[in-house]
Amino acid sequence: MRRGARAEVSADGGGVGGAEVDGAEVGSAAAGAVHRLAERHETLATVESLTGGSLAASIVNIAGVSGIYRGGLVVYATELKATLAGVPADLLSERGPVDPNVAAALAEGGRQRCGADWGLATTGVAGPEPQDGKPVGLVYVAVAGPNGGAVRQLDLGGGRDHVRAAAVVEALRLLTERLVAATA
Repeated sequence: MRRGARAEVSADGGGVGGAEVDGAEVGSAAAGAVHRLAERHETLATVESLTGGSLAASIVNIAGVSGIYRGGLVVYATELKATLAGVPADLLSERGPVDPNVAAALAEGGRQRCGADWGLATTGVAGPEPQDGKPVGLVYVAVAGPNGGAVRQLDLGGGRDHVRAAAVVEALRLLTERLVAATA
């Protein structure tokens, strides 16, 4: 996302705030997104901080994914968000890594750097402790596509594993929603 550009941001606790997220839910969300991308003959890239590769893993578990998945970046360290994913360094220094504009820039950076139609990103605080004044469970998932992007804020309860799993499901749901909207 260009510096100064704004993404659509929605605050949404999602359907997974307090409930356990199981493998079937993750797999179903991933299968739905992969199926829609395949129907559209479009490609996807991922950029992950909070989820550390589990978003990409959920996607590549779907049979036939090689036709749509370009690849992904795991940029856990803040400086890698700038050097590998193209997030403006001044944005990171001003706002920190857990921020809606950073999430949007991660999604767009992955899209551009991997040559994909769509980029999907996660950033947030899984815990066990707050980070840079941001509470445990604050997560941003973002999607960037041919016609713009969207960011969703999640305020998740539960432990570290739940926050990370719920972030994967919600990122895939956001992507699916944007794909449906782009078709309508």
